[in-house]
Amino acid sequence: MIGTIMVILSLVGLLLLVIVIKGPKIWDRILATNLFSSIVILLIMLYATTQDFAYLLDIVILYALLGFLGIVFIARFIQGRGKI
Repeated sequence: MIGTIMVILSLVGLLLLVIVIKGPKIWDRILATNLFSSIVILLIMLYATTQDFAYLLDIVILYALLGFLGIVFIARFIQGRGKI
C-alpha cells in the first residue's frame, strides 16, 4: 500500500518537473517547485517511517525549512524585479 503511494507521488513529482521546465509563467514554475519540494518531503517521510530511520525525519524538517525560505526569497526577488 505504501509502495503504491510512493510510486504515485513519484509520478506526480515527475509531472511537476515538466511544469517547472515548461511552465507558462514564472509564478507557475515557483508553485510547481514548491509542490515538488513538498512531495520530496512526503517521500522521505514515508521511507523513514517504513524503514524505521528516525534520523531522516530531522533531515525532512531541515529540508522543509530550507525549501520554504528558498521559495520566499525567490518570490521576493522576482516581485522586486530583480533588485536585491
